[in-house]
Amino acid sequence: MNGAGEALAVIVDGASPGGDPRTPAGASPLGDPQTPAGASPASHEPEPQKFRQVLGHFCTGITVITAIDDGEPVGFSCQAFAALSLDPPLVVFCPALTSTSWPRIARAKLFAVNVLTEDQHDLAGRFGRSAPDKFDGVGWAPDGAGSPVLDGVLTWAGCEVEAVYPGGDHHIVIGRVRELGECGSKRPLLFYRGRYATSAESGGPPEVVETLLAWPRYADWM
Repeated sequence: MNGAGEALAVIVDGASPGGDPRTPAGASPLGDPQTPAGASPASHEPEPQKFRQVLGHFCTGITVITAIDDGEPVGFSCQAFAALSLDPPLVVFCPALTSTSWPRIARAKLFAVNVLTEDQHDLAGRFGRSAPDKFDGVGWAPDGAGSPVLDGVLTWAGCEVEAVYPGGDHHIVIGRVRELGECGSKRPLLFYRGRYATSAESGGPPEVVETLLAWPRYADWM
C-alpha cells in the first residue's frame, strides 16, 4: 500500500499489468505446478540460484545511500533497505562485503538515504556500478550534515551509523535517523524478479488500511 491507501499492482518493465511476458501461457506465475489443496508444498535446498529466484519475488524499493568522504561525494544503489525502529528512529541497510563505497561511507559515519522515483532508472544503474565518476552530471544538495540528497528523489532521510554487524556476505548497518525530507508525489521505483518495476492502481475501490508506521496493534510489524 502507498501512503494514500490505494490498491497497487506491480508492473514489470516491458510487461502489462495482467502478467509477466516471461511466464508461458497456462503456467503458474512461479514456474511450478499449482500445489493441490491439502498437499505439502514443494521444497528446495537454498542453493544460490533458487535462493535468488525465490527471494526475487519479494518486491522492494530502490535507494541510493550517499555520504561525503574526504570532501568528495560517494554513494551506491541499495535494494536491501528498510525501516527498523520507530522509537528510536532507526533504519537498516546491507552493503555487500565487496562494496567499494561502503568503507568510505563507514568512515564518514553520516549518510543520506535517497528513495528513487519510477523515472530514475538511470540513477539506479549509475550508482549500482563500481566507478569513480558516479556523481558526474548528477545534481544534488547537502542535507543538514552535508550528505548528498539527489535531485528529484521521492524522499530522503539523513542518518548516522549506529552499529554494524556481520551478515554472511553482507554487512548489516543500523542507522539512526537525524532528519527527514519532504515526500514527493511520484511513484517509487521498484525492483522485482531482477527487473525494474513500477506501481499502478489495480482498479476497484481503494482498500482502507492504516499506515504501517502508525499501526500500534501489531507489534510484529513495527
